[in-house]
Amino acid sequence: MIDYAIDVLIIILGFTLFAISHSVLASFKIKKIIAKRVGNYMAFYRLTYNIISVIIIILLILYLPKPDVIIYDLDYPYDIIILVPQFLSLAGFIWSLMYIGTKEFLGIEQVKRWFNNQYDANQLDEKMTLTFECPYKYIRHPIFLFGGLFLLLRPVMGFFYLTCLICIIFYIYIGSFYEEKRLIEKFGERYMKYRKAVPGFFPVRLFNPYKEN
Repeated sequence: MIDYAIDVLIIILGFTLFAISHSVLASFKIKKIIAKRVGNYMAFYRLTYNIISVIIIILLILYLPKPDVIIYDLDYPYDIIILVPQFLSLAGFIWSLMYIGTKEFLGIEQVKRWFNNQYDANQLDEKMTLTFECPYKYIRHPIFLFGGLFLLLRPVMGFFYLTCLICIIFYIYIGSFYEEKRLIEKFGERYMKYRKAVPGFFPVRLFNPYKEN
């Protein structure tokens, strides 16, 4: 039991260090400092940031301790049935990405603008847009919701995976406040009005979608 507790603490520490560095490097303040030093090469920041983040997550998964404990393993046909809502959550995740610009989110559009001499360093690492279309009419963070459901709905749940999942969900929840702070800085009263009217993660206003006046 002590060994499991130590493993959990190491896993939490690993994800905490990742979360702190990830959030700091995503802040406007740090981006502005970097942009002053690199100029228009800031166009490569978002793509580099995403690639490094993926590499770090892979390294964490590979090298963090993995307690050999299975929380549950669904029997047939439940192991098949649970794949249906998991697939739907993946579809919802992709659907949500479509309205914020997947290539911009990944950092590809910024690089394309740089090669076409159309990149504006004042945009920092992304051209931020505000959308109230489709899923964003009902919740402010559909990407986080659908992404979290996709990770949660699985036929087998191990202790290592569950610990990582709790860390990720906690980071997403805390990170959403920092994300909204950035959006308020960028869009001001327009976003504040939207935030007051639309719930963050749970679509409780399905029959009353948000409409901007």
